[in-house]
Amino acid sequence: MDIRVVRGDITQQQVGAIVVNLFEGVTAPGGATGAVDRALDGAVSRLIEEGEIKGKRGETTLIHTLGRMPPARVIVAGLGKSDDFDANGVREAAAVSARRLRGVGVATAATIAHGAGVGGLDASEAGQAMAEGIELGLYSFDKYKSEAADSSLEEIVIVEADDAKAADIEGGILRGQAIATAVNLCRDMANEPANYMTPTRMAEIALDVARGSGLQLEVLDRPQMAELGMGALLGVAQGSDEPPKFVILSYEGDPDNPDNSLAILGKGITFDSGGLDIKGAAGMATMKGDMAGGASIIASMQAIGKLKPRINVTGIVPATENMPGGHAQRPGDVVRAMNGKTIEIDNTDAEGRLVLADAVSYARSRNHTRIVDVATLTGAVVVALGDVCTGAFGNDQKFTDIVVEAGNQVGERIWQLPTFDEYKQQYKSDVADIKNTGGRGAGATIGAQIIGEFGEGASWVHLDIAGTSRATSEKGYVPKGATGVPVRTLVNLAHTLADG
Repeated sequence: MDIRVVRGDITQQQVGAIVVNLFEGVTAPGGATGAVDRALDGAVSRLIEEGEIKGKRGETTLIHTLGRMPPARVIVAGLGKSDDFDANGVREAAAVSARRLRGVGVATAATIAHGAGVGGLDASEAGQAMAEGIELGLYSFDKYKSEAADSSLEEIVIVEADDAKAADIEGGILRGQAIATAVNLCRDMANEPANYMTPTRMAEIALDVARGSGLQLEVLDRPQMAELGMGALLGVAQGSDEPPKFVILSYEGDPDNPDNSLAILGKGITFDSGGLDIKGAAGMATMKGDMAGGASIIASMQAIGKLKPRINVTGIVPATENMPGGHAQRPGDVVRAMNGKTIEIDNTDAEGRLVLADAVSYARSRNHTRIVDVATLTGAVVVALGDVCTGAFGNDQKFTDIVVEAGNQVGERIWQLPTFDEYKQQYKSDVADIKNTGGRGAGATIGAQIIGEFGEGASWVHLDIAGTSRATSEKGYVPKGATGVPVRTLVNLAHTLADG
């Protein structure tokens, strides 16, 4: 999608349609919407008076201009209540408007930067949110359909008369497109069927990302993992014919200051059958997406490499299938993680914490003291938080607060859950250092704390995206299927830490 800024009068743009906006409760439209209203002899005001245009968030109203201005159509996008308006409101308005434009078959359209005027947002922030909303809202995954949906929408121009604002909007668009492209890469990877999205394919995509974003890449195969002592990861991998891969992407934004670093880790289970503790048929239906955490790391590293924050970031993805093959690990087996800690396998379907145990241990071996891991880890977090919030768990309150705020700033809601020491009693083992499960109670916390056992002094946060990695219906800029959570959080976190 070509998104650019032009100067001029929105009512005179030579495009198929234009988009203006309205806050809920406004009866006399002003600004660009007022200009359109005057050009259409008060049509917008009459529709407001008649109750057809209410300005509610997510609302779009299509008006035919019938030759009274160059664009043949006008879309009035509702922004909701002005007191609740924020950058996320811009993303939603841009997304639903872009889909409406695509639905009516226009090739080019013009819009204003929602929020950059009376909305009170910084012009750069508004430009970024516009680009993110448009690109994320138009996303679809139809790669395997014989007749893919055709979209005629090719260009959206943002009209801004003020030169200084226009320049800021342009800068925001570039950032927004880099981030949205990364989110959509994550969505693509998590939507792919497991017979295509194998650990090897994840490593190949990481190579493409490294080449395109100026990153360093290292991929460890089974013998190298064994040499490093990654027994927890290899225990999960031994039931599958697909070879495991341990993907390491490195970005050096502050090479003279190695302590200014962040490690982001993602669970890369490309298909989770549950192993010998096999899932029911219904439980396996979406397990192609059990690598969404790993996909989010690869995608985030792409955006970080392009946006170049002043911080060193390492992205790590332990990728494997969890299958019940003849060599699969059994309940009662004991594995040894890279840091030497032993784990009794209580349930082979609790495999994400095992692969992340070795990933966290590896990050610590690289001297990272700030670590965030991302995983579709537990059904328990879905019971607790549904599909609205990602669950956060940490061992350093200050760092946890920074991570949670990084998500909330970009509209990816995160809610912190407890990691009290008393919970550790639940995963004590009689034969090893710990077990990989701790019973039904506090399942999300137990899964997180098992991963945290391998942090060894680092500031660590675990993000459980089991509820937020997929959506069952389209809403705003979030499509049905893989959502791309938490790419925008991780990119914002890198910038937040870079800025001190």
